[in-house]
Amino acid sequence: MKIAIAADHGGFELKEQIKAAFSEPGIELVDLGTDSTESVDYPLFGRKCAEYVASGQAERGIVICRSGIGVSIAANKVHGIRCALVAGDEYARLASEHNHANMIAFGGGFTSPEDALRYIKIWLETPWGSGRHDRRVAELDEM
Repeated sequence: MKIAIAADHGGFELKEQIKAAFSEPGIELVDLGTDSTESVDYPLFGRKCAEYVASGQAERGIVICRSGIGVSIAANKVHGIRCALVAGDEYARLASEHNHANMIAFGGGFTSPEDALRYIKIWLETPWGSGRHDRRVAELDEM
């Protein structure tokens, strides 16, 4: 499985920490930038990662800015993307189980590397709940 990861300057440090510590067998992280803490525009990186996932080049994506809000909004502008802002274990679980999120977002100013890695693991390991959620996710995908 490929997971794309991208961040603006506010999420750069967390992105690098995730990359350094990530060790899930059979999963490749694809870094789509940015490459420094020099100021860049978060919509560009949220969109870049979302388009990468939507095109099928990666199965899932992770985006990071200072709050996680801006990149999640940008990612959700791309058709076929369901990006959830994750700020806790239950958010990570529900993003997968209820919302079938193919992307998650973190706030680099609010999320520790340890928490981010735990949230990623929960998101990846929680199965899609299907059933009663199918209709709602289909409605999202039609938007």
